[in-house]
Amino acid sequence: MNRAKCDEQDYIHFLVAAQNVFSSVEAAATHPAREGVVAHDAYTRLLQRLPPDSNGLWVEVEGCVARERGMLIIDDSTLDKPYASKMALVSNHWSGKHHRVVRGINLISLVWTDDGQSSLPCDYRIYNKVNDGLDKNDHFREMLEVAHARGFTPSLVAFDGWYSSLDNLKRIREYGWEWLTRLKSNRKVSQMAGQTQSVSDIDIPPSGCVLHLTGYGFVKVFRTVHRGSPQTQAFVGWFDTHGNAERLRDLQPAYDRPATPGGSAECLGN
Repeated sequence: MNRAKCDEQDYIHFLVAAQNVFSSVEAAATHPAREGVVAHDAYTRLLQRLPPDSNGLWVEVEGCVARERGMLIIDDSTLDKPYASKMALVSNHWSGKHHRVVRGINLISLVWTDDGQSSLPCDYRIYNKVNDGLDKNDHFREMLEVAHARGFTPSLVAFDGWYSSLDNLKRIREYGWEWLTRLKSNRKVSQMAGQTQSVSDIDIPPSGCVLHLTGYGFVKVFRTVHRGSPQTQAFVGWFDTHGNAERLRDLQPAYDRPATPGGSAECLGN
């Protein structure tokens, strides 16, 4: 077997130096002349040989992160491919940039940051539900599981409202981590046992208030106003690990009992 004419370091150096074009053709054209002529197929084969997981990324950043502190952020981004009809990994995704559904390749990333001073990617997943059957929430929980196994104890896990399903929130709670996310305006909460309503219908003071999130438990909710727009959105952070646990546990039994006659019959649990 002939020795490969390029390796991952060659490709990394190309990505660092490239400004506009990042194709295999361009990588081959800019390959150092002293190492001989390299066809673009050599870079294509290199990318096909590289493992499709993020272990290599973790090997690089492991020594640079402080797993006992900092914050974990999970978010996804879409590389637009509007003209791709048969390209692998291309599918339809909602784009926060375009505010509509676009065609592209979706990358879900987990980033560690230390109070904004440093931000390092620690894990990632490429959305490919056609082949692996996993949706974005599956990847979300999988990356959290890996982070927990690697010994992370973040002060906070932040993520977009897309990932605020009950299964995801409960998984974070299992690890004893706090979280911050955005709630949809129709998310069901209650101020009193048996009285469930949409979070947008509640008068939330500037300092926030403790509400019972249906199916989950007590959380603290804040309402934020977007700069330059009267539109408001609710954000929620779980804070059970910093002095509020005992008070919330005292309140919980009232929400575990059936509602009084004339109220909601739903039993809310933690």
